[in-house]
Amino acid sequence: VQLQASGGGLVQAGGSLRLSCAASRRTSSNNAMGWSRQAPGKEREFVAAVSWNGGATFYADSVKGRFTISKEYGAHVVNLQMDNLKPEDTAVYFCAVGRRAFAGREASEYNYWGQGTQVTVSS
Repeated sequence: VQLQASGGGLVQAGGSLRLSCAASRRTSSNNAMGWSRQAPGKEREFVAAVSWNGGATFYADSVKGRFTISKEYGAHVVNLQMDNLKPEDTAVYFCAVGRRAFAGREASEYNYWGQGTQVTVSS
């Protein structure tokens, strides 16, 4: 399974970006998908996850209320709408396919990862 993320870029604080990630195989339509991020000099951290049918979502406290993850039922695409962006959101964002229909914050719950897309938020 290959994952291709897109939508990253440079935005001012308070602005919005929408990330998308498409998986190469439809097996991901039965799996949870998620996003994590890694800022320079920091460890990768969980951002958000969505269940296989898009019905359940889970967010890191740092993005709750500002980011929205979505996945259409039967689709192999996951989106991350990021609003009210802050400079501390600056990072490379990675999408991933979960091992099962539901997944959470642990990296071990995911078995396929994309290469990442850069998000830079200026103050």
